[in-house]
Amino acid sequence: MIIRHETPSDIDAIDKVTIAAFQNHPISHQTEQFIIKALRSAGALTLSMVAEIDGQVVGHIAFSPVAISDGSPNWHGLGPISVLPAYQRQGIGKSLMHEGLSRLKALGSKGCFLVGDPGYYQRFGFRNIPELIYEGIPQEVFLALPLAEKIPQGTVVFHQGFSATS
Repeated sequence: MIIRHETPSDIDAIDKVTIAAFQNHPISHQTEQFIIKALRSAGALTLSMVAEIDGQVVGHIAFSPVAISDGSPNWHGLGPISVLPAYQRQGIGKSLMHEGLSRLKALGSKGCFLVGDPGYYQRFGFRNIPELIYEGIPQEVFLALPLAEKIPQGTVVFHQGFSATS
């Protein structure tokens, strides 16, 4: 498996991986592919990486900047992360997470946020921080991973691309 930055020739494959990964997801509105397109169109993909096996894109991870009401700079949102269903539970998502977070830190990111299952994402160091709020989302599924010492406080706003529906 190779993990690398996306290229323009990967865009269709990323779309297909994302659609397939979220097709039967119980809390998805099947808009994840539109989110990636909106972030890409806005130039807001800080990091977009694919997992490739035998020349086929089988996974994808995206990071984009977020705003925090206290003005803390250089924090990012993770998502979506996708793996083709036939390749799930083989460590591809885990590898994308580790490599993506490592590269994000190398870019000077101070930390990362996501909305997801705490039981899964805690293994990567994500945790709920009560002083950080994402309005409209249950606090227990809003998770943060500080990559620097200072932890901000306030309301977090993901890029407007996360509201894309088509």
